[in-house]
Amino acid sequence: MIRCQALRWGAPGQPLTPAVEFDLPKGSLTAVVGANGSGKSSLLKVIAGLQKPLSGNVVLDVPRKGGLSFLPQQQHLDRQFPISLQELVAAGFWGSKQSPEIRRERLTAVLEDWCLSGLEQRPLMALSGGELQRALLARLSLAQAPLLLLDEPHAALDELGQALLWKHIHTWHAEGRTLLVVCHDLAAVRQYIPHTLLIKSSGCTLGPSIDLIHQQPQTQVA
Repeated sequence: MIRCQALRWGAPGQPLTPAVEFDLPKGSLTAVVGANGSGKSSLLKVIAGLQKPLSGNVVLDVPRKGGLSFLPQQQHLDRQFPISLQELVAAGFWGSKQSPEIRRERLTAVLEDWCLSGLEQRPLMALSGGELQRALLARLSLAQAPLLLLDEPHAALDELGQALLWKHIHTWHAEGRTLLVVCHDLAAVRQYIPHTLLIKSSGCTLGPSIDLIHQQPQTQVA
């Protein structure tokens, strides 16, 4: 599903690691962990095709259209953009050929599923960080892509939001989707994510989460 070959990424002339190679099979659930600045978010952008690698390449075994969904960090979203929460979530239908009736039914169900009912017409600037994060995740739920790249999906979520997040990640994984998740909550990685890609300046190590997490300081980001 994801094959990285002799891959280096980072600022021009400043690769974050030596050339690395790893394969993530179809249907796998993998965390990306590492120190701040190690290149976790930029790796996801390279895989998503949003940032060019310095060298090497990424091969994705997914359809060109609708095969990949990327959840960015919400700090990259313009909260002044004049759309409502419902319009933001409905953007997950991009490219869908479903009828308007089915779209309305699915949108209502997804909003309820992420505890967003009643907030449909609220503008982005009026949302709390947790509400906005759940809206971005709800948009992801509508997309139904086989490959999901999630950059710190737990950010800004309270206890309820985190419970919803891990429930959906488990469901998406059970559906056979491939997930790559940047996560700073190492306790959650150990509990919920079977495999980890650990990024260090010396390279990347891929293996069972229970074996790799002890190599990182135990921190938790709300």
